[in-house]
Amino acid sequence: MNDLPALSTECVDRPVFERLHHIPPATHPPRFLLLYGSLRERSFSRLLIEEADRLLRHMGAETRIYDPRGLPQPDDAAPAHPKVAELRALSLWSEGHVWCSPERHGAMTGIFKSQIDWLPLESGGVRPTQGRTLAVCQVNAGSQSFNTVNQLRVLGRWMRMITIPNQSSVAKAYDEFDEDGRMKRSDYYARLVDVMEELVKFTLLTRGNADYLVDRYSERVALERSVLRL
Repeated sequence: MNDLPALSTECVDRPVFERLHHIPPATHPPRFLLLYGSLRERSFSRLLIEEADRLLRHMGAETRIYDPRGLPQPDDAAPAHPKVAELRALSLWSEGHVWCSPERHGAMTGIFKSQIDWLPLESGGVRPTQGRTLAVCQVNAGSQSFNTVNQLRVLGRWMRMITIPNQSSVAKAYDEFDEDGRMKRSDYYARLVDVMEELVKFTLLTRGNADYLVDRYSERVALERSVLRL
């Protein structure tokens, strides 16, 4: 007797441990795209991203920092716009992301959100972010807040990314960087190191299995139905 009458049994997967290890592990350095959310000359979100970049490269990763200057507002240009095409290509190249935005009016900045809005859930049959790992950070002009990192986690879930548990929120960011733009030794810096270490570990663990980890029953059912209609 079938006690799951609504289930399409031919589409359901029975996850087994062996499925997570049938692909040989990748041997190239993990690849990360880093995004920040301010165009100010002394942008603390950019300075934190640059510090994260140095840490990731020290840990053996390959990195790219995207410069949002010149990126048009979503829907105000064609996807072929050079800055849009660059962003999408970097997302496809990456295996993980680092996001950092200032908190402005209790939320992420429009500069940051525009970058995410240019990354579609689907482009030419490929999802530019699905299965990639994600670390979220924010910088604050005043006391510590977690509004922005919480919002970034929502975005990461919507973009079908694997967001790591740890995160970074830097209070009074103007006190945390020296004149050369380098982050000072502090508990905030130690937390950033924690986050980058965790991101690399999660990426090494999941990147070879990302397609399997985010493979969905509902999408397999939809695909089967579309094939039957052909």
